[in-house]
Amino acid sequence: MERLESSQTRVSEMTARRDDAESSAKDAEARRDVSYGSIDAEVEKTTRDREAVAAAIPADLIKVYTRLRQQNGGIGAARLYQRRCEGCRVELSITDLGTVRAAAADEVVRCENCGRILVRTADSGL
Repeated sequence: MERLESSQTRVSEMTARRDDAESSAKDAEARRDVSYGSIDAEVEKTTRDREAVAAAIPADLIKVYTRLRQQNGGIGAARLYQRRCEGCRVELSITDLGTVRAAAADEVVRCENCGRILVRTADSGL
């Protein structure tokens, strides 16, 4: 009789633990579903924004950018930050920096190391 009571107590404990685990799993699934919805909405917005920006860029430049994205793991352009290409993390040589400095503001310049399009900003170190 004592063994039966002990077993029943153990079954009750294990059932309660299972119920708690199932409840936790359902809560986690609900949070996951909310996160998926948020991510999907962000992807949609980003896609719309990208399409709007892409419409204003010349087709030949979009073609080059798309090709570079495919070759470079999804990143076709990188910021030039403190004389360093943020795509490949290589600091440009003095010669390359001179070439970038001499280029017109609307001219497309590329990293000599990785080939990505360099995006020049005030922090480029030029």
